Amino acid sequence: MADKNTKSDSRLLPEEPIHRLTRPLTRFLHVEAASGIVLLLCAIVAFSLANSAISKEYLALWKTPFGLHIGDFLLEHPLKHWINDGLMAIFFFVIGLEVKREFVLGELRSFRNALLPIVAALGGMIVPAGLFLALQFGESGQQGWGIPMATDIAFVVGCLAVLDRRVPGALRVILLSIAIVDDIGAIAVIAIGYTEALHISWLAAGVVGILLILLLQRVGVRSIGMYTLIGAAIWLCFHESGIHATIAGVILGVMTPANSYLERGMAGELKHRADDLFHGGPWDEDLHRAEKIKSYRRIARETVSPLEYLIYVLHPWVAFVIMPLFALANAGVPFEPADTTSSVAIAVMIGLVVGKPLGILGASWLALTLKLVSFPTGLTWRHLIGGSFLAGIGFTMALFIAELAFRGHDMLYPAKVGVLVGSLISAIVGIAILAPGKSPTSEE
Repeated sequence: MADKNTKSDSRLLPEEPIHRLTRPLTRFLHVEAASGIVLLLCAIVAFSLANSAISKEYLALWKTPFGLHIGDFLLEHPLKHWINDGLMAIFFFVIGLEVKREFVLGELRSFRNALLPIVAALGGMIVPAGLFLALQFGESGQQGWGIPMATDIAFVVGCLAVLDRRVPGALRVILLSIAIVDDIGAIAVIAIGYTEALHISWLAAGVVGILLILLLQRVGVRSIGMYTLIGAAIWLCFHESGIHATIAGVILGVMTPANSYLERGMAGELKHRADDLFHGGPWDEDLHRAEKIKSYRRIARETVSPLEYLIYVLHPWVAFVIMPLFALANAGVPFEPADTTSSVAIAVMIGLVVGKPLGILGASWLALTLKLVSFPTGLTWRHLIGGSFLAGIGFTMALFIAELAFRGHDMLYPAKVGVLVGSLISAIVGIAILAPGKSPTSEE
């Protein structure tokens, strides 16, 4: 119903030639599966260029220095660092928003509904990390233990779109919930396992910024611009403190209010007043039209929660700009056949292809056996097995943690090869298991 209303409202606006181009693009940008397609294409382009005749130039591009110099303060890093530590902070901000939405408004708000995905996700994090450590314990590669822990939600959604009606709705919910819990685990891993030397003064300044945001929320400040400015300062403080700057994005996302400032019924009152003004009131003689329109626009905006609004606004930018840029900067791996037999690459592949499904299925079986949870309606063990393999697609977060673990180390490329090969195998096996037959609940 909402879509129909949106369409009817949009027809009130004049039709311009540019809309014939932008309208299909807008629809495409709000299809979740499309982000997986774009991400895959960027990964293929990056990998191809890194193994082409212009490999040297392509890899050098991401080392181009950019920075800010004000007085004695210098903030200069390679382009790749700005993507991984700067733009990815927005990616993590959106993750923080989505985590809060799921626990406040979504499937995870009910403890009974959340328990199976939480237990499955914990198993899917602990077992891959354990297998990796078992294979690398005592070796220099053991610091990469966090690489095979996370699930890439964009690629999982893309695979589910390919499978379409062969996948029951319950499996979609469980996989997306597992990915959300995985993201929380990955954030904790980054904060705890990959934090460098701490600079307490910068960290204290970041905490002050967070407290300032809480104060502004308390006194009723609603300006997104103000919060953006303070958020950027908090990012800088975390960046300079030694804690990975993307953690600031997560914290700010979780702090975003999930409730609207005004009751949704105000939208109806707004429409009533606007109708009176436009159709019955002295619109042509009114000297305060701009002021009234600004007021109406603010009222309409405040009937939607900041959480919901920011997810809607930022999701296309994250899915179709930030994540593709991340893929272009990080999936460019000069491939050597020997990399696939490296002990680090093998440990990553085993973690993703074996550890993920083993952990998810083992934890789920244990929870079901102990009657802590009930088996979701419409789901079979075949669906859960296939979905557990899809959860082994660890592209974005796995590459991100690999950069943190092995930055400047000769194990970085083998680790990335392990991520790419392991994710590909997981996707193929998962799709092969789920492809036969049609979901009994596909029509629901």
